[in-house]
Amino acid sequence: MSEFRVALTFDAEHPDRSRCPPGTPERILDLLAHAGLRCTFFLQGRWVSAYPETARRVVAADHLVGNHSDHHAHVTEFSDDGLRADVCAAESTIREVAGADPRPWFRCPFGDGSDDPRILGLLDVLGYRNVHWDVEAEDWDERQTAESVTRAVLDGVRAHGDGAIVLLHTWPGPTPDALGSIIERLREDGASFVTVEEVLGGR
Repeated sequence: MSEFRVALTFDAEHPDRSRCPPGTPERILDLLAHAGLRCTFFLQGRWVSAYPETARRVVAADHLVGNHSDHHAHVTEFSDDGLRADVCAAESTIREVAGADPRPWFRCPFGDGSDDPRILGLLDVLGYRNVHWDVEAEDWDERQTAESVTRAVLDGVRAHGDGAIVLLHTWPGPTPDALGSIIERLREDGASFVTVEEVLGGR
């Protein structure tokens, strides 16, 4: 396979499932540092408040940072004013605590609202562009293992081809267990790892 780009993205939010061992985000950051990768992290505002040192480490490692809302709720359930307040609260926390400007990158929690003209219009006014994904490993599912996450990412990227945006999360235990193999095997396929900014500039 010829060289192609892959954007690994990580949603950093409060875990709401079992199998979320402490230190999982730090393991992911360690693995990315060891592999020399710059990736994209979508930070939930309240997560940044709860884990300020980890959030600052994401920024210090020069990963691209986006906004993942403050409450991680279904954004289509917000009024216009409610959505503006939620997005701006997250932005303020990310700026003040983590030291990064998340604009113009936003990811709708659960993907809800990613194709809703009202939501996209409100985000645009706030200076944001929603970033959906092309490949979902469903690492949030309690039934997933490192092997199944690896297989889902590899199969999805190979099916999509150049510019695949991959959705992962910072809290499930299988994610860092799978990450080293994902990186190694995609590199063997000819992948170069980029941020969503490098992919979406051409979309």
